[in-house]
Amino acid sequence: MIDLRTPVSTEDVVARGKAMRDATPPTSHDHDATGRQRPDVLAYLEASNAGRLPHLLPLRHGRMAASPFAFYRGAAGLMATDLAGTPSSGVHAQLCGDAHAANFGLFGTPEGEIVMDINDFDETVPGPWEWDLKRLATSLVLAGREGDVSEKKCRKAAEDVVKSYRRTVRELAEVPFLRSWNALPDSSVVEKAKADELIDDFEKAAAKARKNTSAKIAAKRTEEYSHASGDSAWRFTEEPPKRTRVDDATADAVIAGLESYVDTLRESRRNLIARYSVSDVAFRVVGTGSVGRRGYIALLRGNGDEALVLQLKEACPSALADVLDPEPWDHEGHRIVHGARLVQAESDILLGWTTIEGRPFIVRQFRNMKGDIDPTGLDGGHLDDYGRLAGALLARAHTRSLDPRLLAGYFSEDSDMDEAVGRYAVRYADRTEADHAELVAAIKAGTLEAEFDDD
Repeated sequence: MIDLRTPVSTEDVVARGKAMRDATPPTSHDHDATGRQRPDVLAYLEASNAGRLPHLLPLRHGRMAASPFAFYRGAAGLMATDLAGTPSSGVHAQLCGDAHAANFGLFGTPEGEIVMDINDFDETVPGPWEWDLKRLATSLVLAGREGDVSEKKCRKAAEDVVKSYRRTVRELAEVPFLRSWNALPDSSVVEKAKADELIDDFEKAAAKARKNTSAKIAAKRTEEYSHASGDSAWRFTEEPPKRTRVDDATADAVIAGLESYVDTLRESRRNLIARYSVSDVAFRVVGTGSVGRRGYIALLRGNGDEALVLQLKEACPSALADVLDPEPWDHEGHRIVHGARLVQAESDILLGWTTIEGRPFIVRQFRNMKGDIDPTGLDGGHLDDYGRLAGALLARAHTRSLDPRLLAGYFSEDSDMDEAVGRYAVRYADRTEADHAELVAAIKAGTLEAEFDDD
């Protein structure tokens, strides 16, 4: 129960943070890359394939084999195993759980503003805030290497993730609670994070995001056809294996799931969905780590020709659950929605959860006003700025569940934490490259079947 009777002074909270620093110095985060319980890479892949659709496993292997960074994106659970038992301050935040550089994206607020924030919460659980920070820092090294950025600049980008995280935490600790809570990560965050080189990249991505609407998707990915009743209707076009038709029984199950999903929306939004009807349902493959999970897109029509496209994505237990042993949820979709609503400054107004044929799903708008900045396509100067931007965004996200004053007490003005995590990030990137090489070798040897995207 929350105690609203006993005042807690800022000095006391900061002092607790300083005590955490004494117990777990920043230099302790420069630790080994691999943990004692690390499984064999191929054994890990086999275990993480459990419950996935068998015919899509070769596509998952192919996407993870594309590069070390791609492998990293599909191996959040492997890194969690490696981080188990490593030094931690002992306090938990609501983790993204997979805070790599490609899981930060742009999307629109209900007011039409474009913001940038964490955009994937499949693995969200409470856990050591350091884990998200180290995963983000390592991803900058891997993304930079893929883009042929020098090793020195890759490490600098990783260090600047931490430097920006620390600076943002201190800034949020010094402003009124409501102001820090409601701070929107809009274009101004680029300047505040001292990421000026990214201004053009942000504006280009924002302009593209504004054009990503359900209407655009419907115009490019649907077709009109004659229904058996003689009436015309609209349906998704096929693009195997990414987008394929479903049978009538599956479509009925998805529509039933959407009908029950409405109850998970905040009350003011339930009447909005009730104004639409479902025109078509298709199966759609998504992501790298999620390949093989069940996923659908639903085309809804209303108000004449207006289109709304929703995504239904299978919600599985977090890849970090076996390591962190969090409190169980009755519904994994509810867990993901809870994490997103807690961490994001602005969450999708149509974000909710449902059950389809006994399996939990999340539901959200599909690509509506969404965009991204590809970290693997950045040069050294831009990568460094992206690291500062992502570090600031991660700090803001963590302080929604963890008092920034506590972390401000843990941090100091020196760069011990920056350099320690930077060294770890380089070391773990090396480990990931070795893991990726094992996957590629297994594919070449015929031990694992792989299918590669045409593009």
